[in-house]
Amino acid sequence: MGAQVTSTKVWSELRVSSTPQLYISVSPNLTVLAMIADALAGRRRGLPELWRRAISSRVGPLGHEAVRPLAAPGHSVAPDILVPHTPIGQDVSMQAQISALHDTPPDHLIRDLEQAFGPGPLPAHWRAAAERPARWLLGYAGALADVWNTTEPLWKRGRPLLDREIERVGVATVRGGPELLLGALSERLVYGEHGLLVPDLEPGTFELGDRKIVLVPMLAGKDALILSMDSPEAVWIAYPVRGADSLWRKPVAPAVDELSALVGPVRADLLCALDQPMTMSMLATDMKIAPSGLTYHCDRLRAGRLITRERRGREVWIARTHRADELLELFRR
Repeated sequence: MGAQVTSTKVWSELRVSSTPQLYISVSPNLTVLAMIADALAGRRRGLPELWRRAISSRVGPLGHEAVRPLAAPGHSVAPDILVPHTPIGQDVSMQAQISALHDTPPDHLIRDLEQAFGPGPLPAHWRAAAERPARWLLGYAGALADVWNTTEPLWKRGRPLLDREIERVGVATVRGGPELLLGALSERLVYGEHGLLVPDLEPGTFELGDRKIVLVPMLAGKDALILSMDSPEAVWIAYPVRGADSLWRKPVAPAVDELSALVGPVRADLLCALDQPMTMSMLATDMKIAPSGLTYHCDRLRAGRLITRERRGREVWIARTHRADELLELFRR
């Protein structure tokens, strides 16, 4: 998977010998990946600074650690596990993608890395993930959940733009003008004499053959571009949907000051941190609070039916209840 396309004079080429078949996928997972790369990995692609700061502040230390390989300079290739492929014709929710990551055996990450980079030593920036794959999977799933929790309101506001893009792609396909459409998806794509040219730090030449092209409109920075050209089934192209800049209002967040007045500042921060289930040790690290103090606050929140506790082996997992989600939603309005 060529995850993040970069601004460079070196090009990859997708050779197209006949009129391509176009499909469209309206799933948010590539929008989330583009925002992760922009806000957390420092590959700036036009995401407004306000959103970049909001996303970065809401991802925990383990999530920041997991996305660090995406920041490696001079590299664009990444394992497919970053974005499990959506079946063509199906739109898969972020919750399903995150659940799939939680269920992924660690050795699958190792195989994915070997497939992406071939035999021999892995690139230095992916070695830590290969050494502790379970930790990386947990951290990356957490980062996805944190970013989606921040950006889901944007996705809902952008639905009319996405619906309009579906119609635009459909018209281009029916009228037989997919080549013109592909060349106009992004200023960083060029439809040349033999096919599509893509700026890439690690260039290659790919034949479309009889594969389909799946277009994935994103609500991301204006220069964001994500491609996968080596799947045997289809070529995937994710690009910023037209008009997305109209959506960049202030990120929605709980009114923490008001919530703090109700449950106390530490418990308010704790509830906001629990966008996904966490162990007590993870929560203590994320909150920078002593285990004894954390236990006290969790006891109070559990008494108020705002969290649940579940023992799994040696770990105690903490999760927000539906009652707590409703409370946070109330303070987001």
